[in-house]
Amino acid sequence: MAHAIEVSELVRTFGPRRAVDGVSFCVQPGEVFGLLGTNGAGKTTTTRLLNGVLRPHGGRISVLGLDPSRDGCRLRRQTGVLTETPSLYERLSARENLRVFGELYGVDERSLPGRVDGMLAFFGLSERADDPVAGFSKGMKQRLALARTLVHEPPLLFFDEPTAGLDPEAARQVKDLIAELSRSERRTVVLCSHNLDEAEHLCNRVAIMNQGRLLAEGSVEQLARQLWRSVWVDIRCRTPLADSAVSAVGAL
Repeated sequence: MAHAIEVSELVRTFGPRRAVDGVSFCVQPGEVFGLLGTNGAGKTTTTRLLNGVLRPHGGRISVLGLDPSRDGCRLRRQTGVLTETPSLYERLSARENLRVFGELYGVDERSLPGRVDGMLAFFGLSERADDPVAGFSKGMKQRLALARTLVHEPPLLFFDEPTAGLDPEAARQVKDLIAELSRSERRTVVLCSHNLDEAEHLCNRVAIMNQGRLLAEGSVEQLARQLWRSVWVDIRCRTPLADSAVSAVGAL
């Protein structure tokens, strides 16, 4: 398999609107690939197309050597998807949530309890493992959703704003996890984000989307050289600056 993901001229419409408009890109195995763009750029729709949740209206997709439109069920056993809003069974406990999803994904029943405990411990949820999820904070729900995404050890992961709602320490832990999954375990990661700083630290390559179209693709460094030849900075001072100070800063 030359590419983990290969997309060519992908199109998806909703009525007269093209949510994905002729998008093409490839993702290498073991790569962290970023889909960057503001809300409504087409990132989430692209993710749904790549997982066979939506059918394309044009173009061609290959994910892990499969066509998501024909082999969606088979493909989704090999992918883990973290949506922007965690979808959890709030009347169940954290442990029960992970067991349910582990069973749905076909994790061996003998290894499932240990894997669930390991995920709960890694994401700092062991002490609340048997509490109903309805009482969890937003950050705790996000951590549980991450654990659910990884419980079946998929080779291909889709993370939609994975650090949203997390405190700085938990966000750092998630970033380290994503880097480790790619570097040591050679898992392929597609990261959907509007956070350029996060993408710069995690992604091997990024694709910038806007209104369904792919505007640019490459490493963050390559795109910075191509697209942003200068940097605009807003500086707000607590007290007025002397004219000489303004001139000195302006000359930098």
